[in-house]
Amino acid sequence: MEKKPVIYQIIPRLFTNRNAFLTPGGSLEENGSGKLNDINREIIEAIKELGATHLWLTGVIEHAQCTDYSEYGIAKDNHYVVKGKAGSPYAIKDYYDIDPDIAVSVPDRMKEFEDAVKRIHDCGMKVIIDFVPNHVARQYHSDSAPNGVKDLGENDDPTLAFSPANNFYYIPNMMFVPESGAGSGEDAYMEFPAKATGNDCFTAFPSKNDWYETVKLNYGVDYHNGTCHFEPIPDTWLKMRDILLFWAGKSVDGFRCDMAHMVPVEFWQWAIKSVKEQYPDVKFIAEIYETGLYREFIFNGGFDYLYDKVNLYDTLRGIQTKGWPASAITGCWQTVDGISSHMLNFLENHDEQRFASTHFAGDCMKVIPSLAVSALIGSGPMMIYMGQELGEEAPDAEGFSGYDGRTTIFDYWSMATVRRWLQNGLPSDVNLTPRQRKLREIYIKILNLCNQSKAVAAGAFFDVMYVNYDNPGLNPSRQYVFLRHYGEELLLIAVNFGPDSADVSIKIPEHAFETLGLMQGGAVCHELLGGDVQTLDFRPGMTFPTYIGPNGAVIWKIEIEEKSDKKI
Repeated sequence: MEKKPVIYQIIPRLFTNRNAFLTPGGSLEENGSGKLNDINREIIEAIKELGATHLWLTGVIEHAQCTDYSEYGIAKDNHYVVKGKAGSPYAIKDYYDIDPDIAVSVPDRMKEFEDAVKRIHDCGMKVIIDFVPNHVARQYHSDSAPNGVKDLGENDDPTLAFSPANNFYYIPNMMFVPESGAGSGEDAYMEFPAKATGNDCFTAFPSKNDWYETVKLNYGVDYHNGTCHFEPIPDTWLKMRDILLFWAGKSVDGFRCDMAHMVPVEFWQWAIKSVKEQYPDVKFIAEIYETGLYREFIFNGGFDYLYDKVNLYDTLRGIQTKGWPASAITGCWQTVDGISSHMLNFLENHDEQRFASTHFAGDCMKVIPSLAVSALIGSGPMMIYMGQELGEEAPDAEGFSGYDGRTTIFDYWSMATVRRWLQNGLPSDVNLTPRQRKLREIYIKILNLCNQSKAVAAGAFFDVMYVNYDNPGLNPSRQYVFLRHYGEELLLIAVNFGPDSADVSIKIPEHAFETLGLMQGGAVCHELLGGDVQTLDFRPGMTFPTYIGPNGAVIWKIEIEEKSDKKI
């Protein structure tokens, strides 16, 4: 049976940076950077202990930044088109190279990446990296591409706003003048004619809120009239397919595809098929924010997994912070019914605010009900962001990012919680607070259950809320209950989003027994988080009693010991 992916995302520049003396907006020399070499076997094993099966390395491909590496043959970037001192990992400067910040020896940066991949594989985990197909840094130039590979834009005709043969879109006869400024004199950034900006901004004057540091790639869609030009295959398609094949050849196991829905699904259908013909086990994950596109990107595009941000994540956040009813989760699984195994769930990543931050829940221990639901509701992947299991709050105004409840992706920085846990490369709970240790224990139990339990990894799902709305023993505004089942393994998972503890009596309908083919009879029930045990007569129409703590969850494993009947 294939494992349910549990993905742990790290930004190496931040994750293994040990410097505790940080200057907001500081340079590499002032604040330092984590290195790929620092991701040692001990760290990988400690991440694996969480239940993680995959390590997502974010920001490993060379991107625009303010640090000068020209002595190594890397062209210097103009700081007017770089966000922060470290730059965005999503403003790719060379698709065929590794970010020099995360290398101990800059000339050996590709070997250090390859060695890191091997260490991760040797520990029994798989590697995911970002593929950023929609946009590149404004000063894109590859100095590491294989022989014969031409740069993006090298053969473009910049006098044309659109041509199927061009890699970029142009604003003819206009100088690029971003709202943030392009400087003057020798220090100025000059771009003529202007290129369209990555967030579909087709003017020469992007605002400071636009992705002004990036250039939109042209996949053959003429945005002026909406026409598509996919035959013959556009040059951009060929170049991007070759980039995917290059990294798959480096033993990468999967690609998290940035803003996948901003690229035509026809490209994905062609490119994913092409890659899988040579590397059939490579997985593709789409960052996507439109539920109406989910099925198209799975069945036509060929994606293995999709972000379920605007469905489950947004609903859980609404329940945790806006008073939405817990019963709203029912609508989430109904939205993805039939494709739930393709849904990737998460509570944090580099784009979202930290759960424990004052901008979100303000308390890391409130995460338990959302964690249990997102990790256990389906057989699709679960994703964790570095330090999430330690209650990282993103308490700093790091520089360009500012104090926004997120861990910066633009600045040289480090995280105090992660520094204390990593212990100079030998992870340990010694310097964690009791709250952090308790939180990590909960994450270990729930995330490991993702693959220790066949019911979670590959089993059926059944929502019992529909028979509990008129049940005085359950509050659907604050509590949510569902079943997971595989073979003779049955889990009852109940969560409480309320600030008060709850004594709950859950109705188990006859339809659940019929649909899942459940056994009935005398049962011994073990609660997998707290260790409680109870015996009861498990049968259709019964009520299942349980206590759930404030902002808590219970996971009951129900084992029939005295069968009173066969499956019904």
